Amino acid sequence: MAWRQHVPTLASAAAGIRQASDAWDAISDSFCDHDGWPIDEKGYADGKVERDAEAWKHVEVFLAHGPEVLAGVRAAASGADYVEGPISEDLRRIRGIDTTLERAGEIHNEWNQVMALMDASQPGSREMYASRAEEIRNSEGWHYADELSYQGPALARAGDYLANRVGPDQPPRTERAQVALARSTPGNRGTPAASPPAPPASDPPPPRRSR
Repeated sequence: MAWRQHVPTLASAAAGIRQASDAWDAISDSFCDHDGWPIDEKGYADGKVERDAEAWKHVEVFLAHGPEVLAGVRAAASGADYVEGPISEDLRRIRGIDTTLERAGEIHNEWNQVMALMDASQPGSREMYASRAEEIRNSEGWHYADELSYQGPALARAGDYLANRVGPDQPPRTERAQVALARSTPGNRGTPAASPPAPPASDPPPPRRSR
């Protein structure tokens, strides 16, 4: 049950992404005209760069701890939890988080490869090009940060609920947890495990604002 200790960390990371988004939304209109077109293009671009950089820091927290918590949640949740109860909606929200983590993980891995190639081919040039490469990484990662601002709190809430429900004296469901972890790890392309019971059809969530 070691995954339980990471739940507060994920809750904090999700809140950090939301704060970065809200901070940008609060000032973005000041760079635009009444039709929404930027009139201060440098200020607008710099603001988005700052937002993306702040959000990416929290995405990396999800990459480090999210798969383990997700595996724990899926191992501890029962079929009834998906149908009704206090976390049924949260469990619905995290059904696509595997893809979010996988795609963000690919961006993270590509960044590491670019940095390694840069060091190997042009020693001493890392500082010169790293800043621009970071901007590209963070910009590409914003979409997944925005998804995690919605999916991340649901994962944290479900994890907190299930961690409190499962007592320390109860034996862990080892085999089920291992299967869940294999399904939840970004980049895993093995044979997927059986999915949990599908919840009843529900209306899609309202669209979220993202710029």
